[in-house]
Amino acid sequence: MARYDHLQLVRLPERLPRRKTGGGGPPPARIAGSHSQRLSQELDVAVAVQQRRRRVDAIDPALILRVQMSGPMLEEEWNRVGLTLLSSDEDRSLVLFSSSDELSEFRRKIAAFGAGPPAGQINPSFAGFIANIEAIAEVAPGDRIGMRAREAGFGEVDDFQPGTSYVIDIELWDLGRRDLRERKIDDIVLYAEAREAEEIDRHIGPSLTLVRLRCDGALVRTLLTIEEIAELDFPPEPDLVTAERIDLAIEDLPEIEPLGDDAPLIGIIDSGINDHPLIEDIIVGAIAVPDTLGTSDDHGHGTFVGGVATFGDLRGQLGTGRLLRQARLCSAKVVDHTGNFPNSRLTPRLMREAITRLSEQFACRIFVIALGDRTKVVEGGKVGPWAQTLDELVRELDIVIIVAAGNRQPRRGVRVEEAVTEYPAYLMEDTNRLCEPAGGMNIVTVGAIAHGNGLSTRAADNVGVRPITDAFEPSPFSRAGPGVRGAIKPDFIDIGGTLIYDGPTAALHGGEVRPEAGIMSLHYRPVDRLFAARSGTSHAAPLVAFKASQILSRFPGSSANLVRALLAGSASIPEEASLRLAPLGNPAELALCGHGRVDSERAAFSDDTRVVLYAEDELAVDHFAVYQIPIPEPFQTERGKRTIRVSLAYDPPVKHSRIDYNGLSMGFRLIRGCDADKVFEHYRQRAQAEGPVPDMENRFNCKLTPGPGIREKSSLQTASVTFSRDISSYGDNYLLVVRCAAGWSGDVGQQNFAVTVEISHEAEIALYERLRQRVRVRT
Repeated sequence: MARYDHLQLVRLPERLPRRKTGGGGPPPARIAGSHSQRLSQELDVAVAVQQRRRRVDAIDPALILRVQMSGPMLEEEWNRVGLTLLSSDEDRSLVLFSSSDELSEFRRKIAAFGAGPPAGQINPSFAGFIANIEAIAEVAPGDRIGMRAREAGFGEVDDFQPGTSYVIDIELWDLGRRDLRERKIDDIVLYAEAREAEEIDRHIGPSLTLVRLRCDGALVRTLLTIEEIAELDFPPEPDLVTAERIDLAIEDLPEIEPLGDDAPLIGIIDSGINDHPLIEDIIVGAIAVPDTLGTSDDHGHGTFVGGVATFGDLRGQLGTGRLLRQARLCSAKVVDHTGNFPNSRLTPRLMREAITRLSEQFACRIFVIALGDRTKVVEGGKVGPWAQTLDELVRELDIVIIVAAGNRQPRRGVRVEEAVTEYPAYLMEDTNRLCEPAGGMNIVTVGAIAHGNGLSTRAADNVGVRPITDAFEPSPFSRAGPGVRGAIKPDFIDIGGTLIYDGPTAALHGGEVRPEAGIMSLHYRPVDRLFAARSGTSHAAPLVAFKASQILSRFPGSSANLVRALLAGSASIPEEASLRLAPLGNPAELALCGHGRVDSERAAFSDDTRVVLYAEDELAVDHFAVYQIPIPEPFQTERGKRTIRVSLAYDPPVKHSRIDYNGLSMGFRLIRGCDADKVFEHYRQRAQAEGPVPDMENRFNCKLTPGPGIREKSSLQTASVTFSRDISSYGDNYLLVVRCAAGWSGDVGQQNFAVTVEISHEAEIALYERLRQRVRVRT
């Protein structure tokens, strides 16, 4: 097959503000007087409860309210009455902050609403605001207990026992300026240390404020009453397993081909990487966070992950008699020999330090984090501080961070056989949701599919040993999305091994016990054994990093957004996975497979019948761009299926306390049969005096799948439309409209993004040459 350079998308020169659409319906009908009276009473009670809870010897007081809304958040209205939005949830529950107990403006508006409609008006004053408020209350101490603590049985304040020592992570509400948050942390720590607590670590990021303490249960109970504390939880626990060995001697291996100094670099954030003879010459550096961990891999996970990242499918390579490496490696050791994070660092700070140092010291741009907090899953459309920190780093450093979706043993004990009989239904159970940090928006999340059924020749003869999967079906341990705000997650899937049911022992075995069930990579003690096998999404993630490095090799100066967009534009869900998941419906396919499995050849090259056009660009908030897509005559008329696929990647600012996690959003529309002037006129911002927005008939809008309601929840989007009839009546130019809409982040300057368009025909039609004559080539 021919291999050609991708072509460049041409942006039409207009740069205009986008038209905003109205949202939300009328407020609910209320009896003004009784509604106002009830809200006033609830506000009085909430303030009084917090005043009673305050301790003279504690930190400076703050007023934190929980408000239940029936409609939109109305953040600007809350700002006008002196309240700052700290948190929002799917159920329209808000947490709001005031530096004063008075709330005089808020009380005035409640009273004005309760007075009924003023003369000459139909509705009471401030009806659009006050009528949308369902209830007002304080944040109860028990509401601050985090998910990990709840999973460990600490559902109530009294579950923390006096006389018992706990290591806890405390997160403060985002109260504003860094100096204010630093002062609040200092106050909390001084208060805790006066009661014999020990500060272990603290982290103050762009909006995250965290401190880790070792303290007595009696103090934990008191800390849960402090209004500035958003959450108190136990530290994260990494999801790691230990590998078994595979026998193969160094003299049995083919010669390794050298790798140039300009090869892409992949950073492994894990347990370290050892100087294995197959990779020791391509490890460019290693660090540890903290330094006291040392850089050697005494757990085994990191060396295994690093081997996958540079070799890809090592078992497949050995079968062809050659060994090719794609990327150089650098390493940040962040877990100890037991597979746990050090207590001396908060996880967000740990990640920020590790990734920033590898980026600064080695110019690393692709990172793999094959770790996950098995004790915290994505719940209520929200993620935690770890995910937010990674999403921030993607935006700040222009890097690609690839994260494993996480693993779950599907069944245990007397129900272990259900791992076979109830597959794949249990993959969609609530307890099988993505674990932190896999739900993040700007990171790339990877789930696992099986390479086969996992049976050895010996096992195949034992009737009690049963496979769960066939090749390219979802791995029985892989976790399901969606991610934050209902985003499509995982983004991709790749080979991660499988499990088999061992009847004689009534247990599930992965590659760690039965090598045939796992994927193959490097053993961390090469003096003992060269190779090991494992099963897990931890090993699918570096396969996607391997493919991302191939794209970066082709486009060394590209943005991280372009790498992500090219990955998405090349991915497809294996037919085997689709068939196996079909009884569960389309949501299961998206939740387990995302955009599918990346084809690195399609991502990096165009060919005769399939052409990729792309652009790296930027937009101001509330503006739009229009790109011209040439449509060759054979694509319009030649029989056979013809597809246009659009992919978009951007990296918005984020804040995990809010249900509207991303501070701005982007989306795209594909328009056909309509001239550019009409498109600009339709989408541009206009004054009310200019009259109604010009209509755009549905026939001009290409019906891309998935639709905008699904895809625009994500910062990595891909959608396609397929034609089988003659479409020449729509002309030889389509238009792609990319829009950037404001959110809570306000004016962030220019938002960077990348967009790709793939045009393909199933017939042997020479599309590339026709398109090349109309656009520029760029490598």
